[in-house]
Amino acid sequence: MTDIELMVAILDSMKDPYVFADTNHVIRYMNKVAVEHYGKRWGYDLIGKSLLDCHNEESGKTMVEVLAALSDGEEERMITDSEKHRVYMRAVRDAQGALIGYCERYEPPK
Repeated sequence: MTDIELMVAILDSMKDPYVFADTNHVIRYMNKVAVEHYGKRWGYDLIGKSLLDCHNEESGKTMVEVLAALSDGEEERMITDSEKHRVYMRAVRDAQGALIGYCERYEPPK
């Protein structure tokens, strides 16, 4: 098993949707749950598209602001807190600590 296959297996085992976007907000990866979550409308077709196009203008502005904060060293921020779910943007960094993108993850409310 390659490292990539191992990473995909780990992410696909997660029960919540995970979407990874690069620093230009382009979706590069979605785990199986995320594909199922968005499958009714887009599914795998979202890969390669801007995550900003999947959100309204206000949410897009928030995401741009949070990405700037992640670039400045913040690790994670909640961007949505509703009765249905919480959504977080989490920094993804390379081995040298440079920001390479972010993971948008969902969490059911407690």
